[in-house]
Amino acid sequence: MKDTKIIIPEKDIPARWYNIMADMPNLPQAPLHPATRQPVTPDDLSAIFPLALIEQEVSRERWIDIPEEVREIYALWRPSPLYRAHRLEKALGTPAKIYYKYEGVSPAGSHKPNTSIPQAYYNKKAGIRRIATETGAGQWGSSMALAGQLFGLDVTVYMVKVSYNQKPYRRIAMETWGAEVHASPSAVTQSGKKALEADPENPGSLGLAISEAVEDAATHDDTNYALGSVLNHVCLHQTVIGLEARKQLEIAGDFPDIIIGCCGGGSNLAGIAFPFIADKINGRDLRVIAVEPASCPTLTKGEFRYDYGDVAGLTPFLMMYTLGHDFIPPGIHAGGLRYHADSPLVCQLYHDGLIEAKAYHQLGVFEAALQFARTESIIPAPETAHAIKAVIDEALLCKEEGKERTILFNLSGHGYLDLQAYADFLEGKLTDYEYPEEKIKEALSRLPVF
Repeated sequence: MKDTKIIIPEKDIPARWYNIMADMPNLPQAPLHPATRQPVTPDDLSAIFPLALIEQEVSRERWIDIPEEVREIYALWRPSPLYRAHRLEKALGTPAKIYYKYEGVSPAGSHKPNTSIPQAYYNKKAGIRRIATETGAGQWGSSMALAGQLFGLDVTVYMVKVSYNQKPYRRIAMETWGAEVHASPSAVTQSGKKALEADPENPGSLGLAISEAVEDAATHDDTNYALGSVLNHVCLHQTVIGLEARKQLEIAGDFPDIIIGCCGGGSNLAGIAFPFIADKINGRDLRVIAVEPASCPTLTKGEFRYDYGDVAGLTPFLMMYTLGHDFIPPGIHAGGLRYHADSPLVCQLYHDGLIEAKAYHQLGVFEAALQFARTESIIPAPETAHAIKAVIDEALLCKEEGKERTILFNLSGHGYLDLQAYADFLEGKLTDYEYPEEKIKEALSRLPVF
């Protein structure tokens, strides 16, 4: 019998995170203060982040130690299994070898606790009592709620309204772990009130939910802000995924030719790919593909420029591929991919040609998700299904060219709390939506000029 999954023992949970900034040929441009337009300082960030995370945000050290208390909690689900997709390969008739790292085994059902746990740990050590945060599809919010419960922190979550209504079970999970959840835009913050005054039917966006959470943290002395993607320290924490995958592929006697991850803010793509990109920087033939929705085509249609990370302009300017901070995406079911920009680290790597990007419509994505579920048995989250669509396309290309390549992707979460999305697809209620070029240009025209 051929091995289906590769398991490594708990002693092989990584003891250090990998920091790609030590190896990047070009580092991202410095974040700029929204008022002065000067590079932000640690003091600027100290109002909403603990010092330990600020240090990780700017560190150029290649390896950063993982606290033992964090590793002990990681052991609840880490190391996560690496699967060989034998049944999908057979169904496709491809010579490609397909592996996936399955992050849906975490208590919250996604990769997000890899960073929520250390973020809660460092905030607790700094004497913080409460965390304010945002969430799109609810994967991050539920992960932060879980981490808050484990470390005795109160958690307030601003959940994008369209997802709040689409995904009630994720809200219930957050509340089960003790979090307070508001549909965003809410009447709790000035940012939310302003958005509701302009449009009472505003469906919300990640950028707007970030504004509410940052405002909440900045106006309460006992509260810090936590972000589930985009920032350097978040990408850093997620590298436990790729570090484990390297060890598991060594056991299989393999190494990837292609690495694929869905990309909203960039954290799960960073987690699976960053520990391998140093090989590419050093000359190894390796492709890394970021996959995004055609309705929110940040890398494929955005512009590389400074923009706010939120709607209200409370965050620093970050150098990113962006669609404009006041971009309001349509209510596609992949709520975790509806962000107007991407991680500055991912964007710099894409700008330098070390990462590729593809965008897909949601109908083709759900067709790929069904094919995966009916062969590999796991129902993937709609976000991950974007990566699966790209995997299938690459595997079929291998078939067409008669080439055996090794494909690795991150199955970043399961879809068992997203079944309404599958119901809508199976009942023919979903449609494709490509964001109009003129709308993107309109949003970008409102960005400040540097």
